[in-house]
Amino acid sequence: MSNITFSATRPVLVDRLGARSIVKDISFIAAGAALTAGAAQIVIPMWPVPITGQTFAVLFVGATLGSLRGALSMLLYVGLGVAGLPIFAEGGAGLAKVMGPTGGYLLGFVLAAALVGWLAQLQWDRKVLGTIGAFLAGTAVIYAVGLPWLSVALGQLGLPNDVNATLQAGLYPFIPGDLLKAAVAGGLLPLIWKLSNRVK
Repeated sequence: MSNITFSATRPVLVDRLGARSIVKDISFIAAGAALTAGAAQIVIPMWPVPITGQTFAVLFVGATLGSLRGALSMLLYVGLGVAGLPIFAEGGAGLAKVMGPTGGYLLGFVLAAALVGWLAQLQWDRKVLGTIGAFLAGTAVIYAVGLPWLSVALGQLGLPNDVNATLQAGLYPFIPGDLLKAAVAGGLLPLIWKLSNRVK
């Protein structure tokens, strides 16, 4: 049993922390969910979708844990929130939160972490442009799930839900922050790799 792991085929950053084990993998998965929960509380209030530090944490977890562990970490995060822990943005929790306007973004986190983790396994996160590209790709996945869900939710609330209204509510205000997050990651992750290589 101790030889079973959730590790990536190709090493990602957490694999630099020593021998792999199921205990370590579960710890990393839980830590990723905790990081995302903490980042979700960094909020600029907006309705229906607040600006948070959440998406950076999601993509960072994917990049550092790899595809499978990153996705499992986000599944744990969403599952704990649905179970009632106040870990979604602004202390939100419960199934109603997932079924509301921001539910699609939450589900998109799982796919985005998986994609960024897969790209990290292909070593995209070791170069500035590769990291930026991976983060932008992960961000696109979050929007690909989140925006259609948001549009339906707005319609159910009796609000305008045409393409422009949906983009105004769920995309345009977030573009500057998304670009900044990708740029920060582009500087941070390759630097961590260089430092870890020197330590090794």
